[in-house]
Amino acid sequence: MFNVKIFQQAQRRLLGRSEFADLSLLFVAIVWGSSYSVAKTALLYMPVLAFLFVRFSVTSLIMIPTSWSQVSAQPMAVIKTGMPLGVILFLIFICETAGIANTSASNAAFLISLCVVFTPIVEGLTFRQFPGWGILAATGLSCIGAGMLALQGGYQFNIGDWLMLLAAILRACMVTATKKITQGKPLNSGALTVVQLATVAILTGLVLLLFKPSSLIFPSEAIFWIATLYLCVMCTLFPFYIQTHMVRKTTPTRVSLLMGTEPVFGAIFAILLLGEQLSLQAVIGGALIVTATYMGIRLMTTQSST
Repeated sequence: MFNVKIFQQAQRRLLGRSEFADLSLLFVAIVWGSSYSVAKTALLYMPVLAFLFVRFSVTSLIMIPTSWSQVSAQPMAVIKTGMPLGVILFLIFICETAGIANTSASNAAFLISLCVVFTPIVEGLTFRQFPGWGILAATGLSCIGAGMLALQGGYQFNIGDWLMLLAAILRACMVTATKKITQGKPLNSGALTVVQLATVAILTGLVLLLFKPSSLIFPSEAIFWIATLYLCVMCTLFPFYIQTHMVRKTTPTRVSLLMGTEPVFGAIFAILLLGEQLSLQAVIGGALIVTATYMGIRLMTTQSST
């Protein structure tokens, strides 16, 4: 018979291990890397705001039954902490989803990785700590790699690329704010996650109701719903729970460095699912991002052990 208490104890032991934490965040990078191609497919059938409303409403409804007891155990504390993070998350997904609709899937993945560069800066300003020249060098190398991936053959930035850049800045703010707001508070990560996701659903619904209520027409195509359910479960529910939990156990910069591998997986899925092509320059750029991530993690591991 399945024992919930034993499962939860095992989960806590695993989540407490740095190796498992790193692998969990790498899993997030993989599924988020796939999300750009999948979201680009879903957006063929539904406008940005309507799609976001459906995505986050479905995800919230899936998660509420399993997290309601944790939310109701400390409702005011969870809502007071989770709602501001949900507002930032809402802004991130508005920028990301609109950006994906107006640029290539591979470019979207590459540009969002620049949150790796912004996070040490935002974290340093927030906590008044200098991240160290080694970490800054690693993030700079990641930035060069992302630039090589995105700017190929004289490519010029369009509105989609600028929106993805703004989303990268907001992601850096999000991961740092999660650490700052939750620090020292015994809050359940599942409860925080569901409040964040529900906040995005509510805000998206309000904006949709005010500006484009007629756009909420549900597609009948099976591919849309398959893509949406994949994004809800694999690219929203699990990843945001993992990110919310892990950033409370480690530093925002370490989280972002691991997430910096996301564009590499984004490129792979763009090739496999959408038939996009990568040049030698793009391959070198991807290799630089992976190298920068490895360097950054090694430096942070060395620093934490001394």
